[in-house]
Amino acid sequence: MDANRIKSKFHQLDQEGRTGIVLYATAGYPDMDATEELVPALAEAGADIIELGVPFSDPLADGATVQETSQQALLNNVTLDDCIKLTARLRPRMPNTPLLLMGYYNPFFNYGLKKFAHDANQAGLDGVIVPDLPPDEAGPLIEECREASLDVVPLLAPTSVDSRIQLACDSASGFIYCVSLTGVTGARDNLSEGVFDLLKRVRKHTSLPLAVGFGVSRRDHVEALKGHADAAVIGSGLMRVVIESPRSEMVQRVQEYVRSLTGGNIPVGEGAAL
Repeated sequence: MDANRIKSKFHQLDQEGRTGIVLYATAGYPDMDATEELVPALAEAGADIIELGVPFSDPLADGATVQETSQQALLNNVTLDDCIKLTARLRPRMPNTPLLLMGYYNPFFNYGLKKFAHDANQAGLDGVIVPDLPPDEAGPLIEECREASLDVVPLLAPTSVDSRIQLACDSASGFIYCVSLTGVTGARDNLSEGVFDLLKRVRKHTSLPLAVGFGVSRRDHVEALKGHADAAVIGSGLMRVVIESPRSEMVQRVQEYVRSLTGGNIPVGEGAAL
């Protein structure tokens, strides 16, 4: 793959005619060693892109499952700096898998935007997702990340009006994260019908790939998005498996879950053995 792993991955997905699997894992849950073991296992099982969640005390967009994992990671004293260093350790084992940090703006701001962009680039990070940073206030982060070849992925919700969609798309890179419903993260039985209208509206404003998250947790959800979105984002469903798995069975169970999402019909990805 070329230096832009996100662009290359979505090109690969398009060539293979399949919906990508983007997985979210809270960094430092149940501890950092477990995360370092878990992430390559996700790629090995078929994850196309992986988001590492930066623990935060006031996660406005996160549901109960992700909040539980984030709280434990905070008790483990996991910081943004730890997440960047984790990326650096993972990158040699996963040279082609896009890795992004997903977290709230305050830790990035306090770290220093220029320093963050530099350190993240050096660690091999591909991009960031900041749920509480509106597009009209994202300029400073986008500027620093652009200089460091990092993508800044915006979130758009069914409530987003066309002018806000246009504003977000104008400065976006990597892909657009489309929220399937109004509310917080968490597994649901069915996808909201509103997400398909949102995808149509967003597509009018950008040629970037579209990924759908919030409420996506099963293979039938992924299949329902085929032809509408380029990727599905699964977070709470995965973290629920991690929470409920004994440590000795964690890797096996999460890999089984990932294979259930892919349908078991895609090439094995990068993994801990590489």
